[in-house]
Amino acid sequence: MQDNNKATWIWYPGDFEVWLGNIFNNRRTERGAMFPPFWKQDSHYVTVEFSKAVTLSHEETITIASEGQFNFQLDGKLQFPSNTYTIPAGHHKLNLKVWNQATPPALYITGDSIVTDSTWLATYEDKLWIDENGVAHGSGIYVPAASWHFDAIDTPPSTYHLQCEEHLPVSSETVTPQGVLYDFGRETFGYLKVKNLQGTIHVYYGESREEALDRDHCETLDRIESPVCTDCIASSKAFRYVYIEKEGGASYADVLMDYEYAPHDPARSGSFRCSDDELNRIWQVGAYTLDLTTREFFMDGIKRDRWTWSGDAIQSYLMNYYLRFDTECVKRTIRQLRGKDPVTAHVNTIMDYTFYWFKSVLDYYQYTADADFVREMWPRMVTLMDYVLGRTNQDGMAEGKPDDWLFIDWVDFPMHKRGTICFEQILLCKALETMAQCAAIVNAPDGLPDYATLAANLREKLVATFWDDKAHAYLHAIEDGQLNPHITKFPNMFAILYGLSDAEEQRQIMQSVMLNPQVDPITTPYMRFYELEALCMAGLQTQVLQEIRDYWGGMLREGATSFWEKYVPSETGTQHLAMYGRPYGKSLCHAWGASPVYLLGKYYLGVQPTQPGYAEYEVRPSLGDLDWLEGDVPTPHGMIHIYMNRRQIKIRATEGRGTLYYNGQQVSIDAGREVVVNLSE
Repeated sequence: MQDNNKATWIWYPGDFEVWLGNIFNNRRTERGAMFPPFWKQDSHYVTVEFSKAVTLSHEETITIASEGQFNFQLDGKLQFPSNTYTIPAGHHKLNLKVWNQATPPALYITGDSIVTDSTWLATYEDKLWIDENGVAHGSGIYVPAASWHFDAIDTPPSTYHLQCEEHLPVSSETVTPQGVLYDFGRETFGYLKVKNLQGTIHVYYGESREEALDRDHCETLDRIESPVCTDCIASSKAFRYVYIEKEGGASYADVLMDYEYAPHDPARSGSFRCSDDELNRIWQVGAYTLDLTTREFFMDGIKRDRWTWSGDAIQSYLMNYYLRFDTECVKRTIRQLRGKDPVTAHVNTIMDYTFYWFKSVLDYYQYTADADFVREMWPRMVTLMDYVLGRTNQDGMAEGKPDDWLFIDWVDFPMHKRGTICFEQILLCKALETMAQCAAIVNAPDGLPDYATLAANLREKLVATFWDDKAHAYLHAIEDGQLNPHITKFPNMFAILYGLSDAEEQRQIMQSVMLNPQVDPITTPYMRFYELEALCMAGLQTQVLQEIRDYWGGMLREGATSFWEKYVPSETGTQHLAMYGRPYGKSLCHAWGASPVYLLGKYYLGVQPTQPGYAEYEVRPSLGDLDWLEGDVPTPHGMIHIYMNRRQIKIRATEGRGTLYYNGQQVSIDAGREVVVNLSE
């Protein structure tokens, strides 16, 4: 039972996320038309049975609430419908079935000792019962019921929503006698409110001034008329600028917005400051970008897609561990992306996004030590990997099928995405290694594939197939039985990141590929995330700081108030706004643009867990070319604070056992005690 015997709403695990995800992913519009995702959308189970065995020393009256219709069986006997029941003293079995087509069946029971919580079991009655340890028991799968923080009887899961606060535009400009342009000062997200509207207005949104004023090509727009809507537009939008054009004699009083956001605790949030004001601004805009894209789930871009994408999300999770440590949003997004069995396609239909999904579960465990979540996801990890292995070729390598999308990255150079691609094999190898590690965490039963052996075999084959001793690089692909010798940074930097290469091979890759100006450059923040991480792993922190100043600072110099989906420094003016063949197709607030938050936390403050949940951790601070830096890194139950200048390092932590590494030396960090190291010693 939960602390203080507190009741909470319960439901079948994953159903809340599936239901909420369908609402979330179907909010996208293009030019006013709804635009649903192009992958399979699952649904919640419409009938769920909840079960609990209790022993009472005296009779007890319980109150029942449900989202949906329910029936109640006491010791196998169906009870007459009521919202209150008196349970006699003794040992009893409580079973309640809840049916709800519209929202996930959910249950709330409160009594002196009988309350709904995570000790209840749930089944959708598939007639094969397996307990939380994966052991079969009968004729239906009973698993621990899911819950969150819906602890009041009048706030069931379906009432969940983000918070809002009212914001005013910072300026307005009359463009035509009928049209006014409003500027909210920076990229934002929420609900536009038009006060005292009489007649009809046309609303054009823009992340840029140019987009809002381009009525024919802006990505999002609205048409509002009274009395249908006299105060607030029903759907949320991303924008900085809003152009409102009146039709005929229409009139309105004021324009404002309800800014929508996921709340966070500043006292439990990461921070970063240093001697370089530009880097401070980059970190702040990165944090704001991640906050804007952290909603019910981690989304990609707030204007256009507004979907959950696994490749985007895994980066959001990592940034989040150094900023807000919002573990609930991580779990919601992982659950929603996976969906339900049977597996009929890759996650988001993208092969590489499936492989990232596996790693995201293990990353979560490393930062939180939450083995219960790994146990929850394990059955769906197994069935998803079964799907992956069922589509490999005779060499055990992943190849794209006609219904697969091999994404890798948006590139500005010719790159074939067919055949047996080296990059995909490296990701698959990591996914198999992840399965082996998670199998040990959950003490998986016998009868599953030997994931560790599969990973080792694949690693041996891909090295033999793609590594070129002369080029000191991994080559691109096997196409139609022939080796495509194209060299890109993608497989090579992931060979470093995922530990595929030894120290000497990493050194060779750095010189021949990563630092080679003849190799095609990466132009998206998405893959710059990994590129700069590989450079940091090689100890090139000073170079990476300059890369951050040039790339992310370049966006700021172009007027960015949040970071973009893509940035090409050679572009000018409105070229920065275009993508996908549309003049304003580029997202100017994209989650993967916030990667400096992660890089500065992990490789400059230098903090990362070495045992799950920061039971043990290391601090390897690096100034690069800075005079000083300081910041905070959140952990599951506390904070780690680091200050460093050219003469001294100070570290203070509230939990865990840490080790400071500097100049080839080690110093222990104990919780509650400040460590001060003079670098001149």
